[in-house]
Amino acid sequence: MNSTAQKRKIEVCLTPALLHLYPLQGKVVVLIDIFRASSAICTAIAHGVQNIIPIESIEEAESLRDKGYIVAAERKGEVVEGFPFGNSPYAFMNPDLKGKTIGLTTTNCTRAIHLAQEAEQIVIGSFLNISSLVNYLQDIDHDIVLLCAGWNNKINLEDTLFAGSLIQELADSFEVDCDAGIAALQLYECSQYDIAGFLARSTHRTRLSHLNLDADIEYCLRRDIQTAIPVFNGYSISNLLQIEIEA
Repeated sequence: MNSTAQKRKIEVCLTPALLHLYPLQGKVVVLIDIFRASSAICTAIAHGVQNIIPIESIEEAESLRDKGYIVAAERKGEVVEGFPFGNSPYAFMNPDLKGKTIGLTTTNCTRAIHLAQEAEQIVIGSFLNISSLVNYLQDIDHDIVLLCAGWNNKINLEDTLFAGSLIQELADSFEVDCDAGIAALQLYECSQYDIAGFLARSTHRTRLSHLNLDADIEYCLRRDIQTAIPVFNGYSISNLLQIEIEA
């Protein structure tokens, strides 16, 4: 970016409960749910899943399942009874899912996606695809809102840390336009050399450990192992590259 050009704005919404305070029209929203939904979505798209339909309720998920779709459902970190899997990234690596359309409902992420539909665009972020995401965001002409899915409308550390990491990476192109963004950046700068250790006592990290999901946690904190950028088109999520080629 030309150093003389005016920087775009970047804001952080630490929980969907505060999203009504953020005008979204004309802005790009980066949806963040590190443990585990956004990481699972990135993994699914990277492993060849064609489309993911984000669903808000279990009832809608059951309806889609009854129509013959493969549907994943998670609540409170666990697979919902009656569904084949939840939001573990490892479940979406199954080669049998390649080319398929999958429904997905989660405790926090899929609801947040629907709340942000006024945005110009919604892309899905994770540590897994962070460099590809940064490269894309540096080239857009829109301000950005980083939307942390949190936990039951409360703030969580892992999503906040990822928001801070993105702000650090985008510092040449964007300026922080809210204190939540400043806080996220400073928190990330304090933890960036040992994120796993910093998160050891975080509530969702502890919750998932109690469910024997330490492998998922370790995987979700890996950096730059994927290049796909999932994007929501108003109905389903697919690879941004695929959309650009089709356009």
